[in-house]
Amino acid sequence: MEYGVHLPLIDFSGKGFSLAALRAYAKRASDLGYTFLCANDHLLFSRPWLDGPTALAAVLEVSGSMTLATTVSIPVVRGPMVTAKTLGAIDLLSGGRLVVGVGPGSSERDYNAAGVPFEERWKRFNEIIEVLRTLWTPQSESFQGSFYSTDGIPLEPYPAQRPAPPIWVASWGSKAGLRRVARHGDGWLASGYNTTPEGFAESLAYLSQQLSLVGKKSESFPNGIATLWMYVTENRSKAEEVLSTVLGPTLNRPLEELRERLPIGPPEECAKKLTAYAAAGAQRVFLWPLADELEQLELFYERVVPLIEDGTRRQELASS
Repeated sequence: MEYGVHLPLIDFSGKGFSLAALRAYAKRASDLGYTFLCANDHLLFSRPWLDGPTALAAVLEVSGSMTLATTVSIPVVRGPMVTAKTLGAIDLLSGGRLVVGVGPGSSERDYNAAGVPFEERWKRFNEIIEVLRTLWTPQSESFQGSFYSTDGIPLEPYPAQRPAPPIWVASWGSKAGLRRVARHGDGWLASGYNTTPEGFAESLAYLSQQLSLVGKKSESFPNGIATLWMYVTENRSKAEEVLSTVLGPTLNRPLEELRERLPIGPPEECAKKLTAYAAAGAQRVFLWPLADELEQLELFYERVVPLIEDGTRRQELASS
C-alpha cells in the first residue's frame, strides 16, 4: 500500500498560514518517502481554509517526485474553464505529476457562494468530467452538453500528460456513484471518514463489476482513500482531546463514528485500522494530521507504516 498526505489547508490551531510552513511540510513528506501530496477543495468551511490548487502550486519545487493530487477538486463550483486552466498549469509545471481527483462536493454553502444551483450538481458533474478531458486534449472534438460547451475554446498551454491528466472520480460508495466512477473515471477516490473496511470491500467488488461492463480492467484501475484524519499518540487522553475539541466540532459528526473509523490513537491501533483497508483492496491511503503536523508525518511513517507492512505480510502468508 502507498501512503500520501494532505496539505494542511485548515487552520486548526488558529495560528494562520505561512508559505514557509507549507513548504517545510511538503519537503518533509517527500524526504520521509510519502508518494502522494494532496489538496482538498472548499470555498467556505467551518474553519479558515487555504485554497488547495494555490497551495499545490506553492510547494511544487520542494515536492520531490511525489504525485500531486486534488482530493478532490469541485469543478462544478469553480467552473470548468478555471479548473482546467489552473490544474492544467500545475500538471505542466510539475512535469506531469498531477492526478485530478474530482467530486461534486457536498457543501451547499460552496454552491451558494459560487452562484451555482445546488440541485443541479449531479447533472453538471456528469458533464464536467468530459469537459475537462476535452479542454486538456489537443485536437479533441468539441463537447456540447446541456450546461457546458467547449466549442471554439483552445485552452493552451496544454498539460504535460497526454492525452490528459488522469481523472479519479470520488464516491462514498453508493451504487450510482460507483457506476459514475466506472463510466467516467480513470480511478476511484473513497472517503476515509465515510466508509469502513467492510464497506470499502463491498464497493470495490461492485465497482469491479461495473468496470467490466464498460470495458475497463479492474486490476489496472487505481483507487485511494482520501481524508483520513490522523493523530498518532500513545497518550489516549491527548487522542480524545484532539478528536473531541479539534475534529468533532470541525466536521459536526458523531464522535463515536470518527473514533471507530480514523487512525487517531496509539500506533498499533492506527495500523490495525489501515491494515484492514489494505486487506479490503485499498491501494493508497491519504492522511491528514490534525495537529503537530511535522511531528505527525514522522510518527506515522516511522511508527505506523512498519506495523501496516508487517500486518499485510502476515495476512498474505495466512491466505497463501
